[in-house]
Amino acid sequence: MDSTANLSVALTIIDRIPVVQTSELSKVYRTGFWLNQKIESLKNCSLTVYQGETFGLLGPNGAGKTTLLKTLLGIVRPTSGRAWLLGSPIGNARVKQRIGYLPENAYFYDYLTGWEFLQFIAGLFEIPPDVQQQRIPLLLDLVGLSKSAARKQMRQYSKGMLQRVGLAQALINDPELVFLDEPMSGLDPMGRYQIREIILSLKAQGKTIFFNSHVLSDVEKICDRVAILINGELICSGSLNELLGITDAYQVKGKGGNIEILRRWVKELAFDGDSWYGQLQGEPQEFLASLGLMGGQLIAMNLTRTSLEEFFMRQLQHRGITSSH
Repeated sequence: MDSTANLSVALTIIDRIPVVQTSELSKVYRTGFWLNQKIESLKNCSLTVYQGETFGLLGPNGAGKTTLLKTLLGIVRPTSGRAWLLGSPIGNARVKQRIGYLPENAYFYDYLTGWEFLQFIAGLFEIPPDVQQQRIPLLLDLVGLSKSAARKQMRQYSKGMLQRVGLAQALINDPELVFLDEPMSGLDPMGRYQIREIILSLKAQGKTIFFNSHVLSDVEKICDRVAILINGELICSGSLNELLGITDAYQVKGKGGNIEILRRWVKELAFDGDSWYGQLQGEPQEFLASLGLMGGQLIAMNLTRTSLEEFFMRQLQHRGITSSH
């Protein structure tokens, strides 16, 4: 094997460094007056998240998503099984210094200002004051919280502002691995868009992001791989292409052209005002050439496949779950 091939193999291995691993991880809670009832929140859960990935964990309410995340963080102790973060067994204090975490329902000392809160969290990580003075303004810019807002007490913050300062505290220690529990929860469309952009910027920095979410459209846009957890059981895991399939079918939309000729190219041709749409049948390049000759205009052409939401709902239906509430 030549040096180029050796380098390629080495890079592939580096790209697949596992940073989160679980093996047969289970958690059983005891309930009832005599603690004689058992609830299996996690059932033999095994998954791997690789370095630099954005990994989305999906599931209905009560599926065990938060339990899995808290178990990985050492907040909850597993009943059985094993797990590792950044190559070390969960609970390692040194590894925790390299991790960021945003809970779904974070508790904030709301008598503090946003700036004071970030200073407090930075102090827990023993970040020197001079580094804090440089890092906090950068984080405020990253999460879109103005310096004037950061000088106000957090009791005056909206849900979106609290989510932003919560994300800033999760990043205060410049972590390698970031856990986000429902980061888009309670945000308006603009807030969700901004959180997505922040996650993508963290990915561009080489950080690994593991997050739970109910917002499937956001997951589909930003995740490299996803897993679905239902009733504590991990039912599938993989890239979107692996789960949803790869298709070469195109949905097209356009204006003008010869309707009779269009019907030969576009399956189930339909109309919306002065535009038409449907599924392309035939070679895209030949269709575009034909459309130009007939004086038509292409508005959009997109690959079609099952959406993540459709796939997710099918998994629920297969298991007799009709609602996530």
